[in-house]
Amino acid sequence: MGLDDKIKNAAQDAAGKAKEKIGNATDNNKLAAEGAADQAEAKVNKAAENVKDDLK
Repeated sequence: MGLDDKIKNAAQDAAGKAKEKIGNATDNNKLAAEGAADQAEAKVNKAAENVKDDLK
């Protein structure tokens, strides 16, 4: 995967962490869940990147 994809995944993970913390601090369960989902998606994308990099 390209550097752009890695940067996007890192940004998505950071945004997810921020959403989750804000959601937890404000008792907004929906926002906290969205943040956790964003982090999970970024983790899956990173794992896929690692597999593709290993195959090169």
